[in-house]
Amino acid sequence: MDNTTEGTWDSLPVKLHEDVLLTLSELRFSHMTPVQSACIPLFIGNKDVAAEAVTGSGKTLAFVIPIIELLLKREEKLKKMQVGALIITPTRELALQISEVMQHFLNKFPQFTQILLIGGSNPIEDVEKLKDRGANIVVATPGRLEDMFRRKEDGLDLAAAVRSLDVLVLDEADRLLDMGFEASLNSILSYLPKQRRTGLFSATQTQELEKLVRAGLRNPVRITVKEKGLAAAAAAQKTPSRLSNCYMVCRSEDKFNNLVAFLRQHKHQKLLVFFSTCACVEYYGRALEVLVKKTSVRCIHGKMKHKRNSIFADFRGLTSGILVCTDVMARGIDIPDVHWVLQYDPPSSASAFVHRCGRTARIGNHGNALVFLLPMEESYVNFLSINQKCPLQKMAPVSDVVDVLPKVKALSLADRAVFERGMRAFVSYVQAYAKHECSLIFRVKDLDFASLARGFALLRLPKMPELRGKSFPDFVQTDVDTDTIRYKDKNREKQRQKALREREQAPPPRKAPVKNTSWSKQKSRKERRRKAEAKRKHHEGSDLDEDDLTELLEDTRLLKKLKKGRISEDDFEKGVGATPQDS
Repeated sequence: MDNTTEGTWDSLPVKLHEDVLLTLSELRFSHMTPVQSACIPLFIGNKDVAAEAVTGSGKTLAFVIPIIELLLKREEKLKKMQVGALIITPTRELALQISEVMQHFLNKFPQFTQILLIGGSNPIEDVEKLKDRGANIVVATPGRLEDMFRRKEDGLDLAAAVRSLDVLVLDEADRLLDMGFEASLNSILSYLPKQRRTGLFSATQTQELEKLVRAGLRNPVRITVKEKGLAAAAAAQKTPSRLSNCYMVCRSEDKFNNLVAFLRQHKHQKLLVFFSTCACVEYYGRALEVLVKKTSVRCIHGKMKHKRNSIFADFRGLTSGILVCTDVMARGIDIPDVHWVLQYDPPSSASAFVHRCGRTARIGNHGNALVFLLPMEESYVNFLSINQKCPLQKMAPVSDVVDVLPKVKALSLADRAVFERGMRAFVSYVQAYAKHECSLIFRVKDLDFASLARGFALLRLPKMPELRGKSFPDFVQTDVDTDTIRYKDKNREKQRQKALREREQAPPPRKAPVKNTSWSKQKSRKERRRKAEAKRKHHEGSDLDEDDLTELLEDTRLLKKLKKGRISEDDFEKGVGATPQDS
């Protein structure tokens, strides 16, 4: 089913409860989006739904409203410990967001209770909350939910509570599988009754998702929502039509200066800045707090355990500010009024590129996205246009760029914590670069390490396998002995000095030195296949012509077929033209 209609809530073929309509009015949702007009009548009409719609299309209301309506229509009222609806989503930020939307409606329906089950909190507290208050609606991430099902020794019997389940929703279902939750989902599904309504909502349909559809849905109605009024070629575009998507080419040592200049010029707006690793977020994010004055800068990444929820909620409430983040914020997250999405580092997968961009231009609004590329990476623009139907326009250089890197170096000299963060960020960036799925364009051996180190404002180069045996005359390290740099935190410095004294007094180790292997050479079998693909067509330069891009796309398709079991290893090797020694 391909549905592109939209209208007012009164135009729905099913009548919504008056308090549901009142809540929509209070939230200023006067019109339905296409995915809402397509899904809500089917869901309320007791159909299973598998919906695919571009990011930012209003999928949350497409299942929240039917859940409320279906629970209201129950013949038997739900008791305290009876779960009528279960919503599973891949990240705690998205779960928190869905819970907030749900609560707006439940304020009008106090007979229903909900609970949020996500990581970052004490599971025992969740158990006690469930036992004390009960829950008719559960919004959860897979790991915490699976854990709750297993906690019978704590006096909780969630398996018994879900026997009354009416509705199951898997939001960002493709992402749930991408993040490795398949085993957890299968475990959770085993506890749920077969007689239920199920909805799968995703931005893309994958082979793995198709298996989940067959396992969890009974004769589902499949919905693909496209925006109307677009030409056939544009209709296949995977980013919102009101998104202005741009790229800028600059050298490694100029990237951060350009970023800071851009942020200073747009500091009264709301911006997301994506980096490739948690360490880069920590390093550059702390630097931006100092360099971009009179604006709120927040940092968030997947290794944060207890602060993520509060940081996310805080940033959503701001009218302007900068959120420095990793791909933990790339999927399903709805932050109001994001003006710009900046991708300082291209993500490791092309699909993640599209999802990052989708944090702006949501639900019919206009938005802007910009990715910074190195000169050797400019071929990525053509790759995205072909592979993801995502065209990019070249942006003119940022004006009024000043060199802020000496200030970042001064921060490192003044605090060992900053110095160490910079070293970790540099190493993590190179490691992430080596794992990029588009390995014909993003090649570690093409990196200008001296320029890259200058762009990271490093005081010296770290000791890492990729740099062993190489000299970098273009990089001038500091005259300061970095061992003398002290922590600003007095306790940390005290502990460091103690460790140094203990090391001096300890006898020298007799263990023979172990030669580490370069990260980029630590290839799994899957990565060796990609290497075979790269060896077949080796380029001294970094630009790829149209034939090379076509080859790259064809090899990528073969790799996907191999992963899905649709071709054999031999077929793959023949397809990419790899010799036995390559693999």
